[in-house]
Amino acid sequence: MRITVFGAAGSVGGRTVAEALARGHEVTAVVRDPARFPLLPAGAHPRTGDASDPGRVAELAAGQDVVISATRPRPGHEGDLVATAQALLTGLAGTDVRLLLVGGAGSLVVPGTDGRQVADDPRYVPPAWRDIALACSAQLAACRAEQQVDWAYVSPPALLEPGERTGSYRLGGDELLVDETGRSAISVEDLAVALVDEAEQARHRRERFTVAY
Repeated sequence: MRITVFGAAGSVGGRTVAEALARGHEVTAVVRDPARFPLLPAGAHPRTGDASDPGRVAELAAGQDVVISATRPRPGHEGDLVATAQALLTGLAGTDVRLLLVGGAGSLVVPGTDGRQVADDPRYVPPAWRDIALACSAQLAACRAEQQVDWAYVSPPALLEPGERTGSYRLGGDELLVDETGRSAISVEDLAVALVDEAEQARHRRERFTVAY
């Protein structure tokens, strides 16, 4: 399988590139600054490009099976998430290339509530993270409005940080996944496992899914 990863030098992107390479896939690793090429896993094909440029998205997606976007905006530029999602969708419109977009947990519903979203629950989203949580909700809305692209939107759990690769996780839909203690978490390594699993198996088409332990 031929996979292009935007944000390939980031925490999620880098681990996703490594996971895909370990499974024998051909991976194009895209970063905005060529100075970050040395950070890319060995075996990837390094390219420069910006996911917010639909023309460049189309160029880098040509001949690929799946595009995975794991980009994140700088603080204060949270609104860029929506523009980037729209650029990715525009660049892939009318093609057979699938899009896996790594989003946020903010729009997930907190279990046991009357439909309260994670973005509105300070147990999961402190005030400092609220802007990015709301931007991720708008990002998902942009995907749901798109009818020409075979997309899937991946919402991580409330806590996502580097850790161990176990290869195990649970799948969910629009509700936050929590364990018996109320914790909602997964390692970045196992999120990468879930992303490459989805690239290979295509279990979600034009819908959001979430993962957690």
